[in-house]
Parts: sequence; structure tokens; C-alpha cells
Amino acid sequence: MVNALEVPADRLIRRLADYLKENVPEVKPPSWHIFVKTGCFKEKPPADPDWWYIRAASIMRKLYKSGEPIGVGGFRVIYGGRQRRGVRPPHFREAGGGVVRRILHQLEQAQLVRKTKKGRVLTPQAVAIMDRIALEVAREYAKENPEYSKYLPAS
Repeated sequence: MVNALEVPADRLIRRLADYLKENVPEVKPPSWHIFVKTGCFKEKPPADPDWWYIRAASIMRKLYKSGEPIGVGGFRVIYGGRQRRGVRPPHFREAGGGVVRRILHQLEQAQLVRKTKKGRVLTPQAVAIMDRIALEVAREYAKENPEYSKYLPAS
């Protein structure tokens, strides 16, 4: 059986973002999402209008991949980046926590993420959704790359 780690991450995240946008009404961007930067090291807000759903899907994949609880601080480090400081050497800066926190709250309301003492983990319902979407992505990917079809279950 194909799982979410055995398919190309960019395709899985895009498909999961589309699923969240269409089928999960709890996950929706706030009114200020078109103005906000995702970190102090960024110069502009994201250009993609669906960036909120893509970030939510990426958070779900990170939780799936780690298998351990991750908190807001951990996600701030994961999505952090290099702040350019002119002629001085660049330094690492953490991403903003408000966006990550709000997305995690929305995923909790949708019962896709569960809060524990050490952080957040995926619910079995979310794992099933991700595995189902991964199988769809794998079948499409196998049509483009026939050598990948040997990894698919016989059907």
C-alpha cells in the first residue's frame, strides 16, 4: 500500500490543499491572509492566493512524516529561513507563529489534528485521508512514469 511518504511531496501537498479547500470548511484563511508575511525574513506576502491551504497541507505532511508530536515552536523552526542583512552575514530567523498557530487550531476544529502534552499529532482520520490522496497521486504519477507502477498495489 502506498503511503504519503512514497509519492512526490509537491504533488501530495497540492492535492491535499485542494481537498482541504473543497471539503473541510473549518480550514479557511482569515481576512488578513492577503497582507501578512510568513516571517520577519520575508520581504513580501506569499504570491499564491491559496497559500493558506498549501501551508495547512504542508503542516499535515510534516506531522505525518515525523510521527512524533510537534508544537508551534517546532513549526516556527521548520518554516524559518535566512534573513538577509545587507553587507552583514545572514542569520537564521524563525517563522511567524501566528499563522502556524491559527492553522493548527483550524485543523483541530476539523478533527484532523489532536493536541497532546508535547505538541500536535495527526488523528487516524487525517492519516486515512492522506493515504487515500497519496494513492490517487501515485496512480497519476505512474501514468507519467511507467517504472513507478511496480510500487502500486495490484488492482
